Amino acid sequence: RSRGVPRHGHAGGQRPGQHRPGGAQRAAMRKQKESKGEPKAGPEEESHTFCGCRFPLLFAFLQLALGTAVTVLGFLMAGISSSLPVRDTPYWAGILVCVVSLVGFVMLCTSYQPEEKTCLQFTVKLMYFTLSALALIACVLAVAFAAHHYVQMTKFTCDSLLESCHCKLDMEDPLSRTFVYQDAADCGTLTSMLSLYLLLQMGLNLVAALVCLAACFVVWKHRYQVFYVGVRFHPLTATEGQQQKA
Repeated sequence: RSRGVPRHGHAGGQRPGQHRPGGAQRAAMRKQKESKGEPKAGPEEESHTFCGCRFPLLFAFLQLALGTAVTVLGFLMAGISSSLPVRDTPYWAGILVCVVSLVGFVMLCTSYQPEEKTCLQFTVKLMYFTLSALALIACVLAVAFAAHHYVQMTKFTCDSLLESCHCKLDMEDPLSRTFVYQDAADCGTLTSMLSLYLLLQMGLNLVAALVCLAACFVVWKHRYQVFYVGVRFHPLTATEGQQQKA
């Protein structure tokens, strides 16, 4: 009996048929375990977020709310008087902003790929950028028209005639232009309500224009990352430093 001699295959607590993994195998096993875990957000995914949420979500919600408010207010203004021109009832700007928000929601549902590797993602992003730029122009025009009409209304002298309101800029000038508001018998109510609506339109369209401008800027910045102003100077400075060292 050899009590002091260990049996073969059981030294070190190993069973027959088992071998200790080497350093390379351990590193490979660790990499597999890490790859099975949840992937961490890289710099591309972090740059695709804005204010803690995925990029177009915040802008799409703001555009939808502002566009709906501008559209409803524009139709309310059109209901005051049937003779109001389309430029003074900017529901067209609100409808365009709502369309932009819907495109933003579509872009939000599109799977994100860095550098627009899919044609669908590139097309939706291009549509969102183009429509946001058009909505920006439309909102600025709506603000300009509303401001011009509001300044004119502050100088109006109005009289009621045959269930309509006739307003003039200068009563002493016989050649002065006369603004006729149909279906408005009470001129005082018309001017007060219309002035309030015009002020609201100026404020809402101005905020909508700023939101569309911010959306265009974020899309542009995300596409090109940085502005290529000082990037070209880095290799020049690097080569100059190498020449001085040489």
